[in-house]
Amino acid sequence: MQFIKKTSSRINIISIVLKLLLAFVVILGIVYLLNKIDFPAPLKEIEKIIPNENFKIVK
Repeated sequence: MQFIKKTSSRINIISIVLKLLLAFVVILGIVYLLNKIDFPAPLKEIEKIIPNENFKIVK
């Protein structure tokens, strides 16, 4: 008596969809958690004044 393995493409499609859905949920969770973290920001605006003498006119 031989055993016949029954394969179905529907099962493969369902597993692929579940894996993609799980990956999407994990990525959304990471983005959400990164949004919750309060990263430090500079208190004052950083501004650097560039003197005009360094510029050269190219025609």
